[in-house]
Order: sequence, then structure tokens, then C-alpha cells
Amino acid sequence: MHSPAVLRKLLGSVISDKEEQGHVTAGLREELAALPDSIDELSTFADRLSDLPMRADWRYVEPTELDAIWEECEPNRPIGPIGSLDPEETSARVRAAFLGRVCGCMLGKPFEIDVTLNGIRQALESVGEWPLNDYPTEKAIHALPIQQGQWRELARERIDHVAVDDDINYTILAMLVLESHGRDFTHRDMLTQWLFNLPIAATFGPERTILLKAGMETLADSDDDIARWSSVFNPGEELCGALIRADAYGYAAPGNPAVAAELAHRDATLTHKRTGVYGAMFVAAAIASAFVVRDRMEIFQTALSFVPSRSRFHEAVVFAINAVEQSSDWLEAYQRINEEYGRYGFCHNFQEIGTVINSVLFADDVGHGICIQVSQGNDTDSFGATAGSILGAYFGDGHLEERWVEPFRDNIQTALALFHERSLVRIAQRMGELPGCLAGQTG
Repeated sequence: MHSPAVLRKLLGSVISDKEEQGHVTAGLREELAALPDSIDELSTFADRLSDLPMRADWRYVEPTELDAIWEECEPNRPIGPIGSLDPEETSARVRAAFLGRVCGCMLGKPFEIDVTLNGIRQALESVGEWPLNDYPTEKAIHALPIQQGQWRELARERIDHVAVDDDINYTILAMLVLESHGRDFTHRDMLTQWLFNLPIAATFGPERTILLKAGMETLADSDDDIARWSSVFNPGEELCGALIRADAYGYAAPGNPAVAAELAHRDATLTHKRTGVYGAMFVAAAIASAFVVRDRMEIFQTALSFVPSRSRFHEAVVFAINAVEQSSDWLEAYQRINEEYGRYGFCHNFQEIGTVINSVLFADDVGHGICIQVSQGNDTDSFGATAGSILGAYFGDGHLEERWVEPFRDNIQTALALFHERSLVRIAQRMGELPGCLAGQTG
């Protein structure tokens, strides 16, 4: 049901991904260009891409299957709880993490235009709003090179609700799956929620690819081909899409990063592979750890133990931790991280996860941390949200000034067709009940 032109475009992007992942791709672009406009021939060519040999000089080992990932991880990683809180404090910290996520997302959303730190700083300095310490004014937004499509909902003078955003959509969808199925949810459970709730235009990258394929499979009352589709027609499988879906698994397993990472893996592998999966596992484990670990660097060192130690993602996290430890402030750390990984820009996990570590390590409180995160540019709303989750879990209730939440007037908008709750407070309360869902209890 896809045209040859669409398949050809997808396969061209997949070849680029395979080259980045260390596969031998010599001659494949030329071979693809020479193929006729035949779905059968393009499909046969696509099957070869799922099993390409690795370059002889490739030094990384990056599995996607869970058992193989565990074999590549730190053998002394914690396999059970690393700490605990009483239920009341746990719920309060989960609510704080979710509110931090929402505020970080909304702060970053006006800057979601693939702009760098230098671009943000130049714009904000021109209107007297640097360093960033609040939602940007309309004047600041217009000082940016371009205006994000939803900017009218995001300027400080105009905010009266949480605007629709995919980062928040996915957190709520994961909450719904956990509420319904607990720890035993499946890809089919996820797809059911997605098919009933997500408009195609509210998805991007691999999520859109897999949702489209899942929709077509409903015509045959089957999902047998979705796994194949994700292997051969799914560019962007290492981008941050699965990472932005991981937060609810950290909320559901406070103090238990092993469980959080396992749940994030199950979610992520619907759409992503390798680095795309590791990013989700790392974030979920970091959030779970942040509830109980008081040494901020230990949060990330613990989360890193759930990432294959011979992977590019592991290497990037180690670099970022060292860069932050060697720097006197977040700007210096950013420069170190950007010099090494700046070529991986918008939506790539390598530089972005380094900036999250930078934000959390130098944050005075949740609001200060999300401002640092957004100021570093790139995918500002997604990673502003991620930083907000970790910081909210770490600091807990009372460390996010009311000025960040009050403008929303307890009104949250989503793109989810069958989710009708519009109270931010009530959704935060439901997030706070997720640990009970995982323990086999109901809220």
C-alpha cells in the first residue's frame, strides 16, 4: 500500500542509519538507485538491509534483544531495589517528577526549532531575557530565527494551559498501559492504545512508521508484519523517540532501576533498536534511581550500568560524566560535550543525553535545571521534559516554584482521542499511583 517512491525514500534513509551503525554499506545506494519502481524488488532489497555484515574495524557491540543486552551490561549492576520510600512520599515525588516534565517540555517548546545554545543566547540577550529563568515572552520568541508552530500558546503572556505535545502524549499513553496491564504489558497493548488515541500527525519518525503499518495491518486483522517493517522500512531507529516515552516506567518503579529499564526496553523495541533502546533504558533507570539516590553523579552511574558497556551510547555517557566533573559550570561542560558530539544534533541521543547530565549536575532546583537544559538547544522540549522528570524525582515536592505551574490553570491539552481528563493535578495524581499498579494494586 506504499508507493515505490515512498519505499525508495525510506530505504535511502535506512542505508544512512546502517552506515552510522557500523554496517558495510558500500554500493548499496547505487544499487537502490538502479532498482526499477517495483514493490517486490524494493522489498527484496530491504530484506538484505536487516542482516548486513559489520565493518572489520567496528569496535562496538550493540544488541537489541534484552538477554543479549544484559550480557553486555555491568555484571554487578543492581538487580533489585536500591532504596525505598514510604508510599506517601513516593507518590509526592512522582507527582513532582511529572510536573517537572510538563514544565520542562513547555519551557522548551518555543525553542523547538533546531536552534543551538548560541542561537538561543543571542535571541534572549537581544531582549534582556538571558540567562533564561522563565517562560519566554512573545518578544523573545520573535527574536528567534523562526517561530515554532504553536508559539501563540507558549509565550509567557499567552499561556493558559499545557499545550499539546508528543512528549506528554506518550507519558500519558504509558500510564494508561500500566494502569490496564501492569508489568506484563505487550507491544500489542501499546499498539491498541496508539491506534485508538494517536492521530498520525501527532507522531514522528519511527513512531509514525510503525503506527501507519499497524493501521494497515488491521485490514488483515493481523500484526505479523510489524516486526519485519520495523527492521527494514524504519529510518531513525536510533533517534530519541523511544527515550521520550520512558518516563512513566521510572515513575512506576521508584528505587528499582532494573525494573524501570526492563519496562522501557519492552516499550522501546516496538519502534527502535540499539542506541534508540539504550537511551530509553538509561532514562527510565535514571528516573527510578533519582527517587532514592542523593549523589547526583551516582544516579547516572547507576543508570549507565543498564547500558551495554561496549556501545556508543555508553561511551557518550562516560564522556559526558567526565566533562561535567572537569567543568566549573554548565556552560564549560556544554562546550566540552558539544565539541565532541555536536555533530549529532536535533533528536540524536548522544549529545542530548550529555546535556541532560550537565543540567542535573548543575541545577539548584527543578526550575533552574530545566532552564539550563533548554538553554543548551537542539530538541529543547523533549529533553527539557526529560531533565524535568529526573530533577522532580530527585528534589521532590516543593522544589518547583508555583510560577512554573500556575500559568496552566490546571488545564492540560493532549492529542489523545479517547483520553478526556483535562486536569493537570488529577493526571499528576494518577502518575503518583503508578507504583501501586506495578505492585499489583489499584489506585
